[in-house]
Amino acid sequence: MSLIGFFRFLRCSLQQLESKLIQTAGFNDKLGPALAVNGPSLLPHPQQIRDEESSEPSFLDSIFWMAAPKKRRTIEVNRCRRRNPNKLIEIKTNIEPCPECGNLKQKNILCGFCYEKVQKETAMIRKQIELMEGRPHNAPTMETVVLYENEVPREVDKEKRIVERSRKRPSWFNL
Repeated sequence: MSLIGFFRFLRCSLQQLESKLIQTAGFNDKLGPALAVNGPSLLPHPQQIRDEESSEPSFLDSIFWMAAPKKRRTIEVNRCRRRNPNKLIEIKTNIEPCPECGNLKQKNILCGFCYEKVQKETAMIRKQIELMEGRPHNAPTMETVVLYENEVPREVDKEKRIVERSRKRPSWFNL
């Protein structure tokens, strides 16, 4: 062992002994020299810093406590979440056949095929009103009665505007 190695061993041993003595005394073993300057106070005093902290809470205070993901989810976890049986499409139990046409529809909702028939008939009635009035939506503000073949106006309908259709009344179009 050389002389330099011996001094290195001795220095390390003394440093370890010193740190053990400091720890047994109850002090921090990471003590080191610090700079102390006696001069004008350029830095704020600790009391001023505490007063500033205890002033009005700002919106940034809550941002630091917000939750954020720390790690990326794996593809397996994402697939399990996406294909969760609780997220599957629910089976509808409120489907029944339409009493008019027989197509499937939801309960308490008008059948789509029957609604199309009503739309077509309404469009034809509007075209006939347009021909009677000259322009679309130029009708006077009064009630309108639609009369089909072989129908006569009732006494209640005398004061209303009458639109006559030259075809048989559809079964779903009630008075």
